[in-house]
This record gives sequence, C-alpha cells and structure tokens, in this order.
Amino acid sequence: MKTIILDFDGTIANTLDAVVNIYNDIAPKYNCKPVKHKDRKKLQAKRPQEFLKNYGVNHLKLFFLVIHTRRKLRNKIGNIKPIIGITQALKELKIAGFNLGIMTSNSKINVNIFLEMNGIKNIFDFIYTSKNIFGKDKTINQLLKNHKIRKDSVVYVGDETRDIEAARKVGIPIVAVSWGFNAREILALSEPDKIIDNPKKMLECLQKITEENKLFYGFENKVSNTSKFLTP
Repeated sequence: MKTIILDFDGTIANTLDAVVNIYNDIAPKYNCKPVKHKDRKKLQAKRPQEFLKNYGVNHLKLFFLVIHTRRKLRNKIGNIKPIIGITQALKELKIAGFNLGIMTSNSKINVNIFLEMNGIKNIFDFIYTSKNIFGKDKTINQLLKNHKIRKDSVVYVGDETRDIEAARKVGIPIVAVSWGFNAREILALSEPDKIIDNPKKMLECLQKITEENKLFYGFENKVSNTSKFLTP
C-alpha cells in the first residue's frame, strides 16, 4: 500500500493570508518587521530562510512566533477554506487505494477542526504534528518510524522549498505544488521529482511517481540480490 504524506498549510488549507495577517499583528511584539501588502507576492519567490533573515526572525523568535500563530489561528480556522479542487483530488486518491496522512507544524486541534468542517476528516489515516520548522527531515523520519512506513512506499507532497530539501535528505520522492507558499519558479530551483500546478493533476502524477518508484526499488533490490551470487 502506498502512503502519501501531505503538508497542511498551503497544500490542503488556504491559510497563507490568515497566517501573514496574524504574523503582522504579533510581529511588533517580537521586534520583527511586518509584511507589507505589496510585498506578499514577493514572499512566494523567496525561500523561508530568506524571509526570516529579511524580517528579523531568528530561530528563538521563530519558535515563539509559531506557537503564538497556531493559537491565534484557532479563532480563524472556521473561516479557512480548502485549496480549490483539493477536496476532490484527495477523494480520488483515497478511492485509488492510497493511504493519506498529514504532517504539519500547525496544531492537531486546528487541523481536526478544519477537516471536520470541510467533511474530509475520514479521508486521512493519520495526522502528525511537530514544532520542528527547519528540521523537517527529522520529523519525516520519526513519522515513518512511528507509523512503520517504508521509504519505498511513500511520497511526500508539499508547497515549500524546505519540503523538497527535507524529502531529499530522507531519500523519499517529493511532489511540489505551486499553489501554496512558494511560487513555481523557486520550487523548480530545488528540483523536486514533480511539480503540480492544479489539484486535478494530483492523482495522475502520484500514480506515475509511485510506479516509477516501484520500478526503481524493484531494480535496486534485483541488483542487490544478484550481487550476492557474484560475491566471491
């Protein structure tokens, strides 16, 4: 059984504007620069690390900003809508036989409220949360261990360059979506396995990449088994 791990914010839930608004409200408390409305689009062309540097957010401030944002987002989560077309795409993946899970730095309470309000909670087999913003590779490894998921049976789907970087470190396929935090151009520079521009393409893309992955690991295992007989 193939498992698809999906990021939540920006990939499933259209939280970008809400998160930026919350950040602007609390930024002065942490002596960080707010994001001007005219600069919001520019954010999508930057890696998250660039945003932190440009807006005066160090790793300590980031930890408290994430906690604060998650708490304030709870009051707005009822107004957050799914990415257009993602609900149907997720249903198609489930019908096709994929196990679906969410990995997020958002809170499990926020995610559950969102899923219940949009009638898609039963689609997901698990929700895995972590506060580790720039250690996503460690989070993925822990998730795989906890849920007993093999690397050759999983694909990760995310909307940021750090998702791509984390998947690369772990050694699992990564599909980037261009409708979230990072724009297509910056995602492409990080060289994900695939980039999707519309949720309608998700099923076709993931079926193709899982088949390619199966062929790769099948070949790798065949070579490994053959080498045993060739060893003197």
